[in-house]
Amino acid sequence: MSQKQNAIKKLKSICYLTLGGSISYQFIYFKKDFNGYYENVLQPLSQRLSPELAHKVGVSAIKYGLFPSEGYDDPHVLKTKFLSYELSNPVGIAAGFDKHGDAVVGLRNLGFSVVEIGSVTPEPQPGNPKPRVFRLHEDRAVINRYGFNSEGHNAVYSKIQDLDKTLLNNGLLGINLGKNKVSEDAIRDYVLGINKFINIADYFVINVSSPNTPGLRTLQSKNELKNLLEEINRTRKALASKNNPPLFLKLAPDLSLEEMKDIVSVITQKDSEVQGLIISNTTIDKSSLINKKFSNEAGGLSGKPLTTKSTEMIRTMYKLTQGKIPIIGVGGIFSGQDAYEKILAGASIVQIYTALIFHGPPIITKIKSELAELLKKNGYSSVNEAIGKGAQ
Repeated sequence: MSQKQNAIKKLKSICYLTLGGSISYQFIYFKKDFNGYYENVLQPLSQRLSPELAHKVGVSAIKYGLFPSEGYDDPHVLKTKFLSYELSNPVGIAAGFDKHGDAVVGLRNLGFSVVEIGSVTPEPQPGNPKPRVFRLHEDRAVINRYGFNSEGHNAVYSKIQDLDKTLLNNGLLGINLGKNKVSEDAIRDYVLGINKFINIADYFVINVSSPNTPGLRTLQSKNELKNLLEEINRTRKALASKNNPPLFLKLAPDLSLEEMKDIVSVITQKDSEVQGLIISNTTIDKSSLINKKFSNEAGGLSGKPLTTKSTEMIRTMYKLTQGKIPIIGVGGIFSGQDAYEKILAGASIVQIYTALIFHGPPIITKIKSELAELLKKNGYSSVNEAIGKGAQ
């Protein structure tokens, strides 16, 4: 072997050893300090990807269990009674993250007690043209105009029909339903969803509040909402021998007080009742943005600009319904303090989404541990004791 060949061989060996050592170091760092590894390595990498690609990569990583399972749950103070269920904690993942039901078990393993998938539309549809997702770092916010991109009822059903519920370990699976963009019969679209997923869902969500499907928000108006919910409830009643998952209505944060009163007048009637509310969806109000470049960008705004707005709406709706209709609080939750304030305002449980985009899986433990400390510090032995105490 020539001197040159020996040199090349040695160089290759050094490269292989260096690469192997680097991979080993990364693996050890990942295993020993996942939070630090995510913050210092994975998060900066994810922020270099386009927002939509980063979203897809994140869902896939969770689906295949690439992130360590989260084991934090205060065995006492975070235990939450919600509807007829007892949850280990009050923190869920909001619809919009796992749109197609790809990562249900993985999300539960990360520490979410409630996994809500969707919005799912009857027929597959691609959604709006790209780009359709924008990160606003200064505002800790996201604007999206996905437009109900969905694989459709059949594809999503086939993924989750054989899901072993024991893998959810007492966690809940919510199915968030939407309408097809070109559909001329919104009521039929939602009824089809009830029929399709009646034996799978732990609860249903009727999403009439996304700003990204033309005309959808008009379904929140008094008469249209009444007609929609009456037909859905007729369907549920006819199928009650199979199962009857609770029905939630997801509302926009941009409603006036009079519009909220109209909604309450509808959902408290027997024929058009719901068993819960989700407050709130994204907002179209971008007036508070620090980054004015996005002030006129079409789509729904989520994240910190929505924190106070959604909390105040929770408080208002809790009072209007006299605390008789459970509320899932959503919008700008980045800390245990944010979650605590929504619970005090009247939320029974909370959901996050945008915080996961900016901070990844470590944010789940952060929110839950901070929430547990706040509850104990303020004399509450459980989440349920604190619900609505700030709405009195």
